[in-house]
Amino acid sequence: MAISDFDLVLFGGTGDLSMRKLLPALYARDRAKDLPEGGRILCIGREPMETAAFVAIVEKKAMPNIAHSSLEPAVWQRFCQRIIYVPLDAKKPEDYKALAAAMRSDKDVSHVFYLATLSDLFAGICKNLAAAGLVTPTSRVVLEKPLGRDLASAKAINAAVGSVFAESQIFRIDHYLGKEAVQNLLALRFGNVLFEPLWRREWISDVQITIAEQIGVGGRSGYYDHSGALRDMLQNHLLNLLCIVAMEPPISTDADAVRNEKLKVLHSLKPFTRATLVSNLVRGQYRAGHVEGTAVPGYRKEPDADPESRTETFVALKAEVDTWRWAGVPFYLRTGKRMAGQLAEIVVRFKPVPHSIFNQGNSADMPNCLVIRLQPDEGLHLNLMAKMPGDGMRLKPVELELDFREKFKTARMDAYERLLLDILRGQLTLFMRSDELEAAWTWVEPILKYWEQEENDPIPYAAGTWGPAAASALIGRDGLQWREEALPEV
Repeated sequence: MAISDFDLVLFGGTGDLSMRKLLPALYARDRAKDLPEGGRILCIGREPMETAAFVAIVEKKAMPNIAHSSLEPAVWQRFCQRIIYVPLDAKKPEDYKALAAAMRSDKDVSHVFYLATLSDLFAGICKNLAAAGLVTPTSRVVLEKPLGRDLASAKAINAAVGSVFAESQIFRIDHYLGKEAVQNLLALRFGNVLFEPLWRREWISDVQITIAEQIGVGGRSGYYDHSGALRDMLQNHLLNLLCIVAMEPPISTDADAVRNEKLKVLHSLKPFTRATLVSNLVRGQYRAGHVEGTAVPGYRKEPDADPESRTETFVALKAEVDTWRWAGVPFYLRTGKRMAGQLAEIVVRFKPVPHSIFNQGNSADMPNCLVIRLQPDEGLHLNLMAKMPGDGMRLKPVELELDFREKFKTARMDAYERLLLDILRGQLTLFMRSDELEAAWTWVEPILKYWEQEENDPIPYAAGTWGPAAASALIGRDGLQWREEALPEV
């Protein structure tokens, strides 16, 4: 689908997300000739400066985030000509006159407002855009996470933005939904007959979803201390991945058809009780340790950190989806910073064979599992048992592997590239609807209240490990283990 002419207004245009992800992604799509010639990028910042001075900043901060092999002087020059800098204080309604003067009023030019700012500013920006006459029936607004701190604040954001923009104009972004492997999970499930008969409680033992980061919070302690791993990662990224795994087949790939099925999953999550919060939830915080041989400080020793902070940098929990398809199948969700590896993957583990005819002990009873790897290398891995060469019937785990980079030689888009194209096309399938957002917060809310009421600190874990031992105990009570742990030798 071709993209029409556009004015993309980037609030937070001088910020880290714009320089690290958004502008490099737009350059990549310009290089691929996906953007129309007249498409413009209006970058908003508070500091007064000319566009030429801002472009020099872009070259210094955004260009290093573009692969050297992709940098072409002619393309870069063309891309920079799209950029217009508009100094504006988002809180001052009178400043929006300058934005109105810079934007085109041609009805064939779509207006996209990308709010890469704190969510506290969303309501005021939308109100000021409307007061300046910049919101039309064809305008779109993009909201970056975190979308609120709890259910009440999420509802307030939805109400404020929804008073200016229709739901069909609002794009709540979660970049994990733009990853190639997530798209391929949809293709795997609903484009093949092989897995559908097995994708249910009769054949699946458990599902693990892990997003592990080696980095710490660095200089972001001010933000992170008001967020934590639950708000930053689990309430959005991990729950969206769970929905893709557990959803029923939609009737089509239309936006509401897909989002209706995701919403059903969120409504089907078994609510927490006091007992399940105690037994099925682990909260951790990293202490000093070593990551790839380098000594790193603990969370409370990071720059500008609160030395008595109780903010979690690690969460692991057990969830259940109360439907006929999934009743009794545990979903284990885990995320953390300063972990032993950089990893994002979904592991669907199947039940063992009902009766093993091979007299080898546990090694022949290892269950099959499907691994959907999101990072660092995107791909699909199906673990099976096969006979080892030689005399006797000795089995060994083997992998059927689909490496997207090797299989498809065409240049791959990163998540933000794909999502930006969908925004410019007006395609909502990969973006959350307001009722999805509120359903996710409704399920997470009891965890937040439980942590507010209890006086215990998060469990400490050494940086460079896979988190607190309590996380292994959580899954171990069900006779299972996290996938990063060593498999038995054959």
